[in-house]
Amino acid sequence: MPAEPLDLIALRRVNRARKSVAAVFCVHGAVTGSFATRIPWIADHASLSAGTLGLALAFPAVGAALAMPLAGRINHRFGARPALRGLLALWTLALALPSLAPNLWGLCLALLAYGATAGMSDVAMNALGVETENRLGRSIMSSLHGMWSVGALLGSAAGTLAAHAGADARLHHLVAALVLTGLGLLAVRGVLDVRSPADEEPPPHFAPPPRSALLIGAIGFCAVFAEGASMDWSAVYLRDVLDTEAGLAAASTTAFALTMAVARLAGDRVVDRFGAVRTVRAGGLLATAGGLLVVSVREPWAALAGFGLVGLGVAVVVPLAFAAAARSGPAPAQAIAGVATITYTSGLIAPSAIGAVADATSLVWSFGLVTVLACALALGAGVLRQQGRVRHAAPVKQDEPDRIHH
Repeated sequence: MPAEPLDLIALRRVNRARKSVAAVFCVHGAVTGSFATRIPWIADHASLSAGTLGLALAFPAVGAALAMPLAGRINHRFGARPALRGLLALWTLALALPSLAPNLWGLCLALLAYGATAGMSDVAMNALGVETENRLGRSIMSSLHGMWSVGALLGSAAGTLAAHAGADARLHHLVAALVLTGLGLLAVRGVLDVRSPADEEPPPHFAPPPRSALLIGAIGFCAVFAEGASMDWSAVYLRDVLDTEAGLAAASTTAFALTMAVARLAGDRVVDRFGAVRTVRAGGLLATAGGLLVVSVREPWAALAGFGLVGLGVAVVVPLAFAAAARSGPAPAQAIAGVATITYTSGLIAPSAIGAVADATSLVWSFGLVTVLACALALGAGVLRQQGRVRHAAPVKQDEPDRIHH
């Protein structure tokens, strides 16, 4: 039986790597979904008001923004696969920390570590996702982020069941952390083992976002603000504003994650057909409509539908921003880290801004701010014209190490 051509072997190898990195995205998202549904429990356990909860929820983004620039250097030193293995395990285990915090400052410290591990593993897996996309020669970033949303959906669904059953979040998050760590270690085994050339200078420990990332990051800023506000505050909104019971309030996070997952899984075909600008502009209009529904109709069904529309509208923006950043210069991981820093800064601002506005006025006005930024997302979609096409990388022979410049 004749041996298979090297290019066919390489294609099968990269297809296996695509499935593995998709599983990594799923595990990463499951951590976020597991945490988000138990935020009301954590707030009650630590005796927090809306304002102090907003302060605490800013700390994941602080930790991520501080730690993400380190991801490129870690990749350079250890290689992409070992770096992702360690960073993903730290992230999944960090899920157990927030529910253990007895007060505000304990929660802030727990969320700082939670955010730092989230940000570094996020950069590492997105850099591998773009490299895998380039090896395949077709768009996969939206579907990879769709798998992140599938993970968030699964995590939030489990959290909804736990909340409905009145389970202690400490036990729930400990079990989830252990399960997700095991699944993550299995998933990482199949990703590309990308390594930097031996003579390449390591990236700096900390560097400002490259100029090419600033405009791309700005559009991501609006999307992540709307996404983070909806993910973190939708359950609180239904409970406090609409006086719904805990199980239904937690279901708002599930509805949001569901629409995000569906839109991202279909996003590659939509973007290929209509282009990034049209897709993001239409998404911004959908998110605006969803925000208006949340703030104007005081019924649980309207809030659930509104949060779903917000999720549908912002779903593909971050994948497109990361893909555009990776192709905007010679250092993909650094550019991704730059855009991720900007978007995580939005994540830093969103929870505290929502909490501050809620303390000064109400949560209804807070989601009015989300609606305004969703409208800005539609108006600013043109910056994604900078996105380059998927690069077609030469097939990699079996006996050659993978190389990528970070």
